[in-house]
Amino acid sequence: MSIRRVALLTAGGFAPCLSSAVGGLIERYTEIAPEVEIIAYQHGYHGLLTGQFVTIDAEARTHASRLHNFGGSPIGNSRVKLTNVKNLVERGLVAEGENPLAKAAEQLRKDGVDVLHTIGGDDTNTTAADLAAYLEDNNYHLTVVGLPKTIDNDVIPVAHSLGAYTAAEQAAKFSANIFGEHRSSPRMLIVHEVMGRHCGWLTAAAAAEYRKWLDLQEWVPSIGLSRERWDAHAVFVPESHFDIREESTRLRAIMDKIGNVNIFLSEGAGVPEILAEMEERGEEVQRDAFGHVKLDTINPGQWFAKQFAHSLGAEKVMVQKSGYFSRSAAANLQDLMLIKSMTDLAVECALRGESGLIGHDEEDGDRLKAIAFPRVKGGKPFDVNQKWFQDMMSEIGQKVSPIAH
Repeated sequence: MSIRRVALLTAGGFAPCLSSAVGGLIERYTEIAPEVEIIAYQHGYHGLLTGQFVTIDAEARTHASRLHNFGGSPIGNSRVKLTNVKNLVERGLVAEGENPLAKAAEQLRKDGVDVLHTIGGDDTNTTAADLAAYLEDNNYHLTVVGLPKTIDNDVIPVAHSLGAYTAAEQAAKFSANIFGEHRSSPRMLIVHEVMGRHCGWLTAAAAAEYRKWLDLQEWVPSIGLSRERWDAHAVFVPESHFDIREESTRLRAIMDKIGNVNIFLSEGAGVPEILAEMEERGEEVQRDAFGHVKLDTINPGQWFAKQFAHSLGAEKVMVQKSGYFSRSAAANLQDLMLIKSMTDLAVECALRGESGLIGHDEEDGDRLKAIAFPRVKGGKPFDVNQKWFQDMMSEIGQKVSPIAH
């Protein structure tokens, strides 16, 4: 397939792969198809609707490798859903009565784009699927090749999303510092709230990475420097039910014995209970353009801390969130290797006109391929029955009761 111009965009929340993925695509095109022009829409679908883009010039091509050293996104993100017309009208991105998909398609046509690379999570790529379907129905030939980005690692049927490895590693580093506060007061309760609206993978993986770090440390129990005090004492994820009274009894015993309790909490854990309380009080639940509850407005960490503080007899309570610390980090080696393999395949698929989301297909033996967009969706639950998670929970003495999905 002969292509003249490709466009890149990053969208949704940040993850530790966006900058590197942009760099990887630029590098690969420069290596095997240097004649192809590359543009980058600014702030994702926002830039596509407004026609704002930058051209990847010779300097950017020459120094694309520098993007691997940074987190964030050099071309900017936003949360824009092309099928949420009401929200787009309110934000001034489309006029009343205007079809956003038609506007986006016309902008791509005007800009002479032959291939669109979307780098984002489930919302970004399902939006890309909506756009691809609209273009197909209207006889516009465009290849759309997506890359899966989300620290939640919850895109179906992708085995592992870009940025998730790094986010777990960074959340573990964050834990080492905040759990170090456990001796700042007698009877200390520390809650580490980790991102994960529907999926507990990141919370579980962060706890596992943190405990690997603990395995490498040397201790001096006689002076108070003990693994027991630094350990994770509970891990709460949306996919596992727990009895708060039973957990309070278990954690109270730990508090009585060592004087502190450290908790890993997925921000999505307990949300149904929190929303029920808010609705009972007649409080409004704020939501974003995609209809998701704005979790920062309901503070799951504070809610959990409140539930446990009294029953544990905590004298001091600390709630810390690692989300922005983790999601804006530069990609680690594990993610860089994954990004390289995916960006290389993404360019190959683009050059042969094959649309889809690049990823290891869990329904096809984890084969790396372009997965058809209609098969892609978000909300993949974390499997709490995996051996590594079960082993970890057994070691910390916490029961795992899976919630049926």
